[in-house]
Amino acid sequence: MASQRMMQRFARWHIWLGWAVGLPLLMWTVTGLWMVARPIEEVRGTHLRADPAAINPAGLQFPATIGKPIREARLISQPGGPAWIITSSNGSRLRYSAKLGTVTPPVVTEEAQQIARAAYSGPAKVDNVTYFPSGRAPLDSRSEGSVWQVRFADGARVYVDATTGEVQSVRTNQWRLYDFMWGLHIMDPVTREDTHNPFVIAFALAAIAGTLLGCILLFRRRKARVRVPVPAAKE
Repeated sequence: MASQRMMQRFARWHIWLGWAVGLPLLMWTVTGLWMVARPIEEVRGTHLRADPAAINPAGLQFPATIGKPIREARLISQPGGPAWIITSSNGSRLRYSAKLGTVTPPVVTEEAQQIARAAYSGPAKVDNVTYFPSGRAPLDSRSEGSVWQVRFADGARVYVDATTGEVQSVRTNQWRLYDFMWGLHIMDPVTREDTHNPFVIAFALAAIAGTLLGCILLFRRRKARVRVPVPAAKE
């Protein structure tokens, strides 16, 4: 009897856990299916990125005076000429002209548009150019610093770092929907970054517990089956 009562209790827990995790499991399945159904290259706008122009090494100059210890120095191609992107030991970054070796001022509207056009290989024209100060950048830019958003007529958006002129990302309309699905998938629709949040962990543990209870109940029911002898037919 005690074993039977325990199985009945397991059955009730299994039903309640099924109701609790049913919606999250459906959401995980639907969002996961949508994300894998589209080629990730299209979602990320890889097909819209133009190859950077080759850099002629002749006459390049490295900045003579930086004033801070350097963590990284990268040479990139830009419409105004090659540039050094210098990252100091404290994480700050500046742009230097690779032709003159001097610091380059922050990006303005016209330059942001030129950089975006050079990075974008699609046929659409520029719709508008918007500046976002530090801490105010749109979520899809994934940037904490100041950025320029260059929007094209086909919905593509190119984000340009306002300090260094680097192209941070190319976003498509598909990417925005993909990003929303990703936020639902990891249960973090606000920042869409925290894959280690308590909601995911709690519902995953509940789903595991419900599955284990279902396996126990299935095993016990199969074991409890009793064959009932069929009575012989009367002559």
